[in-house]
Amino acid sequence: MSIETLTIAMFGSMMLLLMLGLPVAFSCGTVGVVFTAIMQGPMAVNIVPTRIFGLMTNYLLAAIPLFIFMACILERGGLIADIYEMVYQWFGGLKGGVATASVMACTMMAAMVGVIGASEVTMGVIALPEMLKRRYDKFLATGSILAGGTLGILIPPSVMLIVYGMVDNSSIGQLYAGALLPGFLLAGLYIAYITFRCYMNPIMGPPIPKEERLPLGARVKLMFPLLPAGVLVFLVLGTIWLGIAAPTEAAGCGALGAIVITFLQGKLKWKGVVEACENTLRSSAMVLWTMFGANIFVAFYIMAGGGAFVTRLLVGSGLDRWVILWIMQLILIFLGAFIDWVGIIMLCVPLFGPIIRKLGFDPIWFGVLFAVNLQMSFLTPPFGYALFYLKGVAPKEITTTDIWKGAGVFLFLQFIGLVLCMIFPDIIIWVPRTFYRG
Repeated sequence: MSIETLTIAMFGSMMLLLMLGLPVAFSCGTVGVVFTAIMQGPMAVNIVPTRIFGLMTNYLLAAIPLFIFMACILERGGLIADIYEMVYQWFGGLKGGVATASVMACTMMAAMVGVIGASEVTMGVIALPEMLKRRYDKFLATGSILAGGTLGILIPPSVMLIVYGMVDNSSIGQLYAGALLPGFLLAGLYIAYITFRCYMNPIMGPPIPKEERLPLGARVKLMFPLLPAGVLVFLVLGTIWLGIAAPTEAAGCGALGAIVITFLQGKLKWKGVVEACENTLRSSAMVLWTMFGANIFVAFYIMAGGGAFVTRLLVGSGLDRWVILWIMQLILIFLGAFIDWVGIIMLCVPLFGPIIRKLGFDPIWFGVLFAVNLQMSFLTPPFGYALFYLKGVAPKEITTTDIWKGAGVFLFLQFIGLVLCMIFPDIIIWVPRTFYRG
């Protein structure tokens, strides 16, 4: 079978299984095992457990459940709600202030947890009813929470960048440094859009009434949650950038710090710990099984010559390297509508990584660009995770269609952020170049 026919057969089979409702992990794994048996013989399937075992024993993987556990503890310990209350009182008096507060709270949480679920669910429970009560435009209300929550997968300590760095063999510390400015850029775009729309049309986001605003002294007291938040940020990011801890060790420090902080505040109950463990188990299993299944698929495809085929197809096409880069970005946007981010990383990074290096692009720059692109997948119907997270906790009057429409403008803002990071590479590479390359 030619590599062209094999490519169509493998990817076509995977997409068929996905459309039939089989999870990504088992779609990729099934196709990989079946084609290995057909093309290499049944005995070749014995290689599969060896391949998976090598991935399972990777030390970096331990950081994933630790970061997810930290997010679950903070959600149940109430720190997310405290941060939201603080920014709500400080910025709620502005037009569109409650939506702005939601984005800012999500940005602060993103710098602590590395996943999107905790921010999306908590903001959906606290901020969305608040905005609806104040007659905010429902599309602006849902969109601001959706977009703000997705920052958790980009701003360090991003779990996505850990997986990317492990697959691409890139420095996770440099990827974290490179993701800082793009994350804050996107947050700034969201806030600028909210502010502009609400000042142009105040009905979309009225400010909270003066009688509901706290005096200055009370608002200053509400800033106390910033202290434990700062401690957590240092335990995770500070220890990595100072060279004190590796990402896995930093994740352990962050998880322990979250437990200690919420316990000392008297907000963490034993029931909350049990629920956090259960959610961590479910979320981690989903991520890891997807990695294992996609790893089987891409291992056979590369062994069959798929990597060389994709390289020849793109590099040998004679197209300008920027055109090739855009083709990659469009492929990622398309896949993001149907496959979760773990599967996309496991499938695409082994193919795109060598091409990027051959074209002379900075691999750290491309890695962060990859993450900025995949952030869009969380808002892309029909399978965007953020859409389902918010729908699960939204009031009954908010329909799935409302949530999809609310995501539309912010999805466009994410695309603008992606384009800006491509046109101005220093947005990504300035921080890692400053901290790591003198």
